[in-house]
Amino acid sequence: MIWLMSTPTIAAEVRERVLRSRDRFWRPEDFDGSPEAVAQSLSRMVRTGELRRVRRGLYWRGSPTRLGMAPPPLGRLAGEVVAGPGSGPAGWSAALALGLSTQVARREAIAVPARAPRDPGPVHFVSRAAATKRRDERLRPTEVALFEILRDWDRLVEVPASDAVERIARLAETGEVRLDRLARASATEPPRARERLRRLFGAIGHPEMADAVRPARSASVHRDMVLAG
Repeated sequence: MIWLMSTPTIAAEVRERVLRSRDRFWRPEDFDGSPEAVAQSLSRMVRTGELRRVRRGLYWRGSPTRLGMAPPPLGRLAGEVVAGPGSGPAGWSAALALGLSTQVARREAIAVPARAPRDPGPVHFVSRAAATKRRDERLRPTEVALFEILRDWDRLVEVPASDAVERIARLAETGEVRLDRLARASATEPPRARERLRRLFGAIGHPEMADAVRPARSASVHRDMVLAG
């Protein structure tokens, strides 16, 4: 005879395991027992604030704060929702991650080198399906954030251009952004982003890296193209 756990037993097991965890994702299939009973237990923990629902079938147990449970880091969330590397912050999320703005987006945004996932939950996904080199070069979230900034520098960068260049230079010095990978990944970025990357390499003291980035052909891209705008 097959023994089946009762609903109260399932609920107790789910709650005990979740409460013992910190900073990890949970899915219904992580637990034994009736899928319906597991789903009810997880939903109950969301209502009590002991768990955070990220999207259908995906939950997060983070650190408690006075404003509620801390959300999962963008990089880890992208890795859970989208298979493979090359994902990272987009829009104001990218500017905030790099310290180039203090604007906080209404919804956290993640750029993915694929089609945007369905049912994203509270996160806005931006499809960068053409930027395949981000995935091939296994770019880190910080490196993806930089490409997103280079695509829309005028709108997203709120600090003086000299401060922005200095902050990016520090990221390069610490190895948080890898210039050689950025140069190779730029092959599938739009012309304006490539041209800004070329100028950025020169501004942070690595003009030799600019030669590895294909220049933009259009004269309109070069016209008035400066890091400040």
